[in-house]
Amino acid sequence: MHAVFYCKTVEAAYCDIFNNSMKVAAAWKKERTELMRVMTLNTHSWMESKPLEKLEVLTKVILERDYDLIALQEVNQLTSSETVETDAYFDTGALAEYTIHEDNFAFLLAEKLKTAGTFYYWSWMPVHLGYGQYHEGLALFSKVPVKAQGAIVSKEKEFSDYRTRKLLLGRTVLDGQEILAICCHYSWWSEETAKGFQYEWGQTLKLLDKIKCPKLLLGDFNNPAEYQQEGYELVTKSFLDSYAATDTTNSGFTVSKAIDGWSGNQQQLRMDYIFNDENFYAEACEVLFDGRGTPIISDHYGVEAELFFSELIEKENNTVKAEAESLY
Repeated sequence: MHAVFYCKTVEAAYCDIFNNSMKVAAAWKKERTELMRVMTLNTHSWMESKPLEKLEVLTKVILERDYDLIALQEVNQLTSSETVETDAYFDTGALAEYTIHEDNFAFLLAEKLKTAGTFYYWSWMPVHLGYGQYHEGLALFSKVPVKAQGAIVSKEKEFSDYRTRKLLLGRTVLDGQEILAICCHYSWWSEETAKGFQYEWGQTLKLLDKIKCPKLLLGDFNNPAEYQQEGYELVTKSFLDSYAATDTTNSGFTVSKAIDGWSGNQQQLRMDYIFNDENFYAEACEVLFDGRGTPIISDHYGVEAELFFSELIEKENNTVKAEAESLY
């Protein structure tokens, strides 16, 4: 039922590397593969006060930080709003029978970026009916073309059921390497393996096991890292947490109060993530849109990471080591 994506390396690259061997007095430095900057945010679009001002903030930060890849959740459009035409930068692969409306949050973001002279390829997928009036969906933005496909991972399948959950799968290219980016918005933890996050994650692994290329999972997992023996621990059995892998001093939490779906929350929680497989190495990861360096624009904070391909670093290490040893 699901397509199998096969990805291939399209160019070689090298990374900065310093050989620390005691036999070598000097260090060799070679051209480093370009860092890839990625970001995720649950936008809670049109549910926030002054939403157009917050859209402007998001646009400004994207322009300043020049992301290679962006994943957005709770990307809404009214069910009753008018349909608009999209251009060649939009991929229809995950749209199914739906259309883009004039108030689609991702569409408006893409238009604002274009007005500023920055063109992103993008895709949007409706997931379920939100708050009785929105087509609530997921979006991916990429500097290079993205080929999108949707996959249902929840037991619930009906669009009218808010428990219906899907993945937006986007095949794109980062630093010359074809990858699969997965935009996620999962359900909450349930002790029952046949429902909620446990079921959805099981379906996710079945799907991703068929996909033969580097993978990034970005989004709102609704499973805090602070909760032991729950969803976070399940995910980190198979994928690396880019935040945990870095030496960042940023607090990391992405929810700081009671919000939709977490009405009784009084804790600072980390539930929005950028997970990567072993093909990537995370150099930096931090929270943004948290009211410190960047304004709060949603009930969730965003997460950004800087990544490069770990395989290239390993190859470069081996090359430099061999060159060093050959001198003695």
